[in-house]
Amino acid sequence: MNAHVVKVTRKGQITIPKDIREVLRIKEGEFLRVSLEEGKIVISKLGVPSPGEPVGLEEYRKIIAELERERARWR
Repeated sequence: MNAHVVKVTRKGQITIPKDIREVLRIKEGEFLRVSLEEGKIVISKLGVPSPGEPVGLEEYRKIIAELERERARWR
């Protein structure tokens, strides 16, 4: 896949190029994880497990904490 150059808006937003969204099946309203790793911004699709899918207590707590942080930002 080719590299893309994106522009940061005054609100700090970027647009994920369409071909990348399509490959990763990223849809409007989904959550992504943004982290800083060795001086690089890393954006990962935050997979939400299917109902009944075992993920382990630690991963479950991470997902819930991320969702709660996002919910708090919307208020």
